[in-house]
Amino acid sequence: MVKLSVIVPFFNVQTYAPDTLRSLRANARADFEFILVDDCSSDGTPELLRQAERELPGAVLVRHEKNGGLATARNTGLDAARGEYLTFLDGDDWLAPGYFSQLLAFIEALGVDFVRADHVQCSGRARSVHRVPHGRRGVVLDPRDAILPADRSTSVDYAYAWAGMYHRRLLDDGLLHFQHGLRTAEDRPWIWRLHREARTFAVAGLLGVFYRRGVASSLTQIGDVRQLDFIHAFDRVIEETARDADADRLLPKAVRTYCAIISHQLGTIERFEPAVARTLRSMSAAAMKRMPQDILKDALNSMDYERAARLRRVRRRAAVSEVSA
Repeated sequence: MVKLSVIVPFFNVQTYAPDTLRSLRANARADFEFILVDDCSSDGTPELLRQAERELPGAVLVRHEKNGGLATARNTGLDAARGEYLTFLDGDDWLAPGYFSQLLAFIEALGVDFVRADHVQCSGRARSVHRVPHGRRGVVLDPRDAILPADRSTSVDYAYAWAGMYHRRLLDDGLLHFQHGLRTAEDRPWIWRLHREARTFAVAGLLGVFYRRGVASSLTQIGDVRQLDFIHAFDRVIEETARDADADRLLPKAVRTYCAIISHQLGTIERFEPAVARTLRSMSAAAMKRMPQDILKDALNSMDYERAARLRRVRRRAAVSEVSA
């Protein structure tokens, strides 16, 4: 029986994949499987993965004939997974030896649907610890309670799929798949759905995932149209949360977070290609128009001046353009 399935998408990461694969070997167990999803890489990554298929215990190699993006690659891994528990790793990150066994022991001891864990962010030689924004550790918690308050960072803002472990019953209930085709922010609708619909979770004070920032091929470093998928991702969050029985309570958090992300993207708009920057402004204005207007007003009033002013400018320009048209 497979106890744990580890889903690892790879796309053109030949420089970093050897570190990732070595760390998987240092986490291997007879009852673990490692589903290596090659998302149609065009560099030396496929050969590294073919070698890993031969040498890494529990390795299962799956190759896409067409690049589908991270969300689609993770879904491919989920469809192939046989484990009682599931987790993720990205193809340019790495793990501390024995980390998965520790996290597995934690989730089994508490019997929860999922756990969230801290991680180490790595930018060049710099290292910084990033904590799950929830103070209570090692106890069974209600995921819905961890969504709020609206004006503070909470567990739904810590959206990294690889920073945790998940019981198979979540997969069977349809909660672990990602929105197909999203190229960025794919974790956002996913983490909101988990917190709205799972029954129990816990936070583990374990450090074992090393998250590599500043990778040149990462979409967070590329200012093209794929970055704008965050709009589609948060539209999904708003749409699904609006149907929730606690929508009145939860929507202010969803709207405020959406606005904060839009403002952040607008604040770094110079990194985008000019045509993409124009599209970002128009899509942002349209997104705010779709939001519940009373909740949007409260969200803007609760934000700091600089972020709120950035959003209001985009709304005004869009309104003037509509009048002129």
